[in-house]
Amino acid sequence: MSWWKEPLVGFDLETTGTDPAESRIVTAALVDTLGGHLELVTNWLIDPGVPIPAEAAAIHGITDDQVRAKGRKPAEAVEEIAEALCARLAAGRPVVAFNAPFDLSLLDAELRRYGLPDLAERLGGSVGPVVDALVIDRSVDKYRKGSRTLQHVCTVYGVELADAHEAGSDALAAVRVAVALGERYPAQVGDLTPDELHGRQAGWYRDWAEGLQSWLRKGKDAEAVVDQRWPIR
Repeated sequence: MSWWKEPLVGFDLETTGTDPAESRIVTAALVDTLGGHLELVTNWLIDPGVPIPAEAAAIHGITDDQVRAKGRKPAEAVEEIAEALCARLAAGRPVVAFNAPFDLSLLDAELRRYGLPDLAERLGGSVGPVVDALVIDRSVDKYRKGSRTLQHVCTVYGVELADAHEAGSDALAAVRVAVALGERYPAQVGDLTPDELHGRQAGWYRDWAEGLQSWLRKGKDAEAVVDQRWPIR
């Protein structure tokens, strides 16, 4: 049976910023699905231990007062998130994200911050299979104009995004976009095994990063470097 008809788990973080190496997790969600249908949502609210910048709070709606009152301690919450994510990967359930290098790299950075084993150490090797709806969309519909935010991509594939920038909602939307991509593009996406698709995405991401780096060097920054590693840096 096609992977997009099978169990998948969506993963999303809302954070204090946009740099995976420095930002902290504020909320996290794992969304278990079957064929895009919701089965279970697991959420975490975390006190990141640093002030949440106003510009970040304006996006996800989580304030310092909320995390101080109800947020979990970051080290124990990050351990729980990693344990839950790796349990699903170890069971062979693909993890779906939208821009996986951000969420997975940030989780790894948090694990290292608290002296905890990273994802690869927990899994005894590479992290996967991962399905990155953004990477796939950019590859199969390369020349489509317009934004590639989750909200816009959901519109393209007829996926409802009920509460943008709420981790559970974003994670479920990413899964449903991935399912739509698998159904719409069988030869390129849907008929592959999860491991085959994982390998294809690594190549697609590398090609995209090389192209972006070349474009930046021609116009905006002659020394620009775009990290080519996927799904984790």
